[in-house]
Amino acid sequence: MEFNLDRSIKKPLYKQIAEYLEKMITSGELSPDHPLPSERTLAQQFNVNRSTIVTAYDELQSIGLVVRKKGSGTYINTDIWGISHKRIPNWGRYVEDVSFLPHLPLEQKLLNDSNRNKIINLASGELAPDLLPSNQFTSILQEQPFHEHLGYDHPQGNEVLRETICKHVGTYKKMNVHPESILITSGAQQAIHLIVQCLLKTGDTVAIEDPSYSYSLPVFQSAGLRTLLLPVDKYGVNPDDIISLQKKHRIRMLFLNPDYQNPTGTKMSLERRKRILEISSEYGIPIIEDDPYSLTSFNGEIGPTLKSMDDSGNVLYISSLSKVVASGLRIGWIIGPKEVISRLSDGKQQIDFGHSIFPQWIANQFLESPYFDEHVLKLRRELKERRDMLISALEMVPKNNLNCFVPQGGIHYWYQIDAELDDYKLLDESLKNGVSFVPGILMGSKKKYVRFTYGRGEKQSIKEGVSRFFRALQSLDR
Repeated sequence: MEFNLDRSIKKPLYKQIAEYLEKMITSGELSPDHPLPSERTLAQQFNVNRSTIVTAYDELQSIGLVVRKKGSGTYINTDIWGISHKRIPNWGRYVEDVSFLPHLPLEQKLLNDSNRNKIINLASGELAPDLLPSNQFTSILQEQPFHEHLGYDHPQGNEVLRETICKHVGTYKKMNVHPESILITSGAQQAIHLIVQCLLKTGDTVAIEDPSYSYSLPVFQSAGLRTLLLPVDKYGVNPDDIISLQKKHRIRMLFLNPDYQNPTGTKMSLERRKRILEISSEYGIPIIEDDPYSLTSFNGEIGPTLKSMDDSGNVLYISSLSKVVASGLRIGWIIGPKEVISRLSDGKQQIDFGHSIFPQWIANQFLESPYFDEHVLKLRRELKERRDMLISALEMVPKNNLNCFVPQGGIHYWYQIDAELDDYKLLDESLKNGVSFVPGILMGSKKKYVRFTYGRGEKQSIKEGVSRFFRALQSLDR
């Protein structure tokens, strides 16, 4: 049996052996008339522990390919060659050996456990239930019954909504936009996926902020992209770092979140915005501007966005209603050159045949109504109050003398802890204590940081959530 294990790759040795044996069985090179090689024989042949072969055979048995006969050995399951020709698919391989990668185990645990009963959720990047405009939506439905066509809508999204978004970004962001330059998406998440899938190819290099939400997205790795990291300070990304990376690598695309950046809460300085746009034009690097939070500015000052300053058409602008209205509404948009929007629209059509009309209709009614301005003003007040409550609770912690940046908008607080702890153990212990947060390692290369989301935490629970977190921290830091 000519076969060499590849010990340089991440795939476990037992899986490599199981896959090889499966190939030999399905090709007919191993006969069902004789037992398969013994565990000891294969262990010697492949120079592995016998337990590795046992696990490989267990894998083949779990999918019905072999049977184990005590005292006799391991045999090919003859049922797969019988009249029915039935065979159990190896679902484990289908799940694991794919190009579209899953979340990391730490992220999966966070997603699965944060919404358990009695867990104080300081992790989820969404608004608390009492910050959602549910009553206003009810009023809209009562005042203006839905009578729209329920078939497929325009490939780029409902035209009336796109016209309303033009007025919206013109009023709030000082952006002069035409409806043909807008694509409605299922939130900013789908927008990023479409850009990666439709405008980039395997092997391309992109630059993202460090730390950033993009750091945790498997879409970049799934697409075979190489990601370079740009450190974020209190003024945002340093333009000089972009130039340094460009000289060493060819950056195909730049992903930035300039306003109340997730997770640091920083707002990029005007000088850096101007310089980054100059660099974009000089080197021909497209900029993806993700702007979910600028409307939450606590003092009401918004912008200028990179897109509003872009005279060359170098910026693709992403925004949504997820962080300022309701995440479950799933209304986001991309603004960019018409030929790019047309390409992205085609990609979206291949995925879902276009956006559902009902959420587009309710979003349009809300944006056009007096309710929207009232909601934004209330949201700013409430988020600022929650931010202050979180910081006040953190300041009450004994020996806490770490100076963290205080955001002036957004929903996140980037907090440094004075301890060298395993992120998984800290999260696990915190969940046991009844509170969730996002470990900093999921968002960048810096250690000893956590992200608290005060936008998700309800007022009466924020202080208790901080107390539970530090009880978990102290139980491990002994």
